Amino acid sequence: MAENKKAPLKKGLLSWYFNFNLLYRILIGLVLGALLGIIFQDKILWIAPFGALFVRLLKMIMMPIILATLVVGASSISPATLGKVGIRIILLYLATSAFAVVIGLLMGTIFQPSAEMAKLAADAAAKAAASQPVAQILLNIVPTSVAQAVVNETVLQVIFFAIVFGIGLSYIRISGNDRVKKAADVVYNVFDGTAEIMMRMVTAIMQYAPIGVLALVAEVFAKQGSKVAGSLAVVTIACFLGYAIHVVLVYGGLLKINKLSIKRFFKDAKDPFVTAFVTRSSNGTLPVTIEAAENLGIPKEIYAFSLPLGATINMDGTALYQGVCAIFISLTVTGVNFTLGQMGLIIITATLASIGTAGVPGAGAIMLLMVLEAVGLPVTAGSTTAGAYAMILGIDAILDMGRTALNVTGDLTCTTVVTKGLKQLDMKQWA
Repeated sequence: MAENKKAPLKKGLLSWYFNFNLLYRILIGLVLGALLGIIFQDKILWIAPFGALFVRLLKMIMMPIILATLVVGASSISPATLGKVGIRIILLYLATSAFAVVIGLLMGTIFQPSAEMAKLAADAAAKAAASQPVAQILLNIVPTSVAQAVVNETVLQVIFFAIVFGIGLSYIRISGNDRVKKAADVVYNVFDGTAEIMMRMVTAIMQYAPIGVLALVAEVFAKQGSKVAGSLAVVTIACFLGYAIHVVLVYGGLLKINKLSIKRFFKDAKDPFVTAFVTRSSNGTLPVTIEAAENLGIPKEIYAFSLPLGATINMDGTALYQGVCAIFISLTVTGVNFTLGQMGLIIITATLASIGTAGVPGAGAIMLLMVLEAVGLPVTAGSTTAGAYAMILGIDAILDMGRTALNVTGDLTCTTVVTKGLKQLDMKQWA
């Protein structure tokens, strides 16, 4: 769900680069990298450090982003609003996100997308994760040392702590004790400021993404040849088929269960769907989504809370994308699919991570880093994982169009269903 805010045109020697659409630059970097790798082969390998730099920059910001954005996201939900509407909408958002990851993993398992690159031995951490029972994996979500979890980049433990910390912060921010309230506001402002800084850093790093992708893909094609190209088409087909299945089965199913007309719903839902598909921005589509909610008979007191919240924490499309891409990278790196335990870990990681990473430019790429770290396939410079990750990033703009449209449709579906359950939906609008 990348933001597409219009920035002022830059002037200077590199203005031609910065003023050109970032998505096109990344796609051009992917194509140029593939061509350079095929044409020059070993002679182009001097470019590898530029790709390694991009990987290191992304990993540098991963932990601060998890901590800052999740704490802010969890603490921004006022306990006063966590009544009937809040609890229902949050649980429904998380449930649909979890279903999305399952569908993504199913699509990945069916299509088995693999770049057929030279296989590397499975990472030791991946082997360890595969050998652990599900109960132990779930228990390991709770850290015994937060500092150790951050240092060791144990992603799921950091996510768990950040959410719990954020919820605790949300409660003391409304304390009747002025001293406690002021202290809570200071802590919140620190994390909020950190989150804003990290977003700015992500924006800056993504300006380097076309060069990083070019270098990483050139290295992959120089070593592996053109045989990796066809797999990207398989990934794209798997993702978009998964998006369609999620709309029909999950959203259509929710509407059907609540005895709401699917045809009537999509009469108004199509406008935010198309807008999100074109703009690739859930927040930018929010005014159109709100108009659709009003036309569907949803009261303002409900949609004013649920839709902005959904744009922040509801990332069904991104979650589904994680499942497909994680399997693609696993098959490319290790030659084997994930175990059921690892798939469960992916579902938990992607679902919880969706609370804090929405709205951050490059959110899909950052979430994918988190998922890979959680299952023991870290993206390290010069590795097969880094090469496969770079190829996914190269087609990310295409995949993002579908997943953002799915995200926005999910916000409106869940809001409609919760409103109907509370018997506050104006059924005259559905006649």
